[in-house]
Order: sequence, then structure tokens, then C-alpha cells
Amino acid sequence: VQFVESGGGYVQPGGSLKLSCVASGFTFSRYAMSWYRQAPGKERELVAVISSIGDTTKHADSVKGRFTISRDNAKNTVYLQMNSLEAKDTAVYYCYNAQLAYWGQGTQVTVSS
Repeated sequence: VQFVESGGGYVQPGGSLKLSCVASGFTFSRYAMSWYRQAPGKERELVAVISSIGDTTKHADSVKGRFTISRDNAKNTVYLQMNSLEAKDTAVYYCYNAQLAYWGQGTQVTVSS
């Protein structure tokens, strides 16, 4: 199993980023996928989760209306579109498969003026 995350970076408040997580080593379309984040000095928290076929999503209250999780099973990829970014969104973002208990390596998102 392998996850390759990308799309993180430095952005000003109010900006946007789109994270990608390309999966391999398992049948991607059979599993729900999640994005988590961990800010410095804080516990890792769930950001969003999407069902195996993408028909059901759930977002944390802190990102609802600003972030959108999606997936493309033909590309074995899960995405996190992040709009209206705020300083409090600064964290390392990880993709995660709960059933396989497998984490990606993380991608840093920094929101600062």
C-alpha cells in the first residue's frame, strides 16, 4: 500500500489549494478514504471522509462550506479542495484509509500573510 500526497504549500488567507492523494497497492474503489490534519502542538483531527464510490461525504464543522472532498476511482485519487483558507488551517494534511489503517506521508499547508 502506498499513498503519494501533493498540492500543499504556502498561501495567503482567503486563498485556495487542492490536495491530491494517489493510492496504489489495493483496490482503491472498494474503500472509503479520509483526510486528516495535524497542527503544531495539536492532535491529529479528521477533516473529511468520502465513501468508496463517492456518493457520501462528511466534513468537519470547522471546514464545512470551505473544503470539499472528492475522488476519482479511475485515477485512484482522492482530493481535498480547500477554499477561503485561514491561518487556523495551517497543518500537515494526511490521507488515510481506516480499514487498512494506513497513512500517507503528509503534505504541509501554511496559511499566512
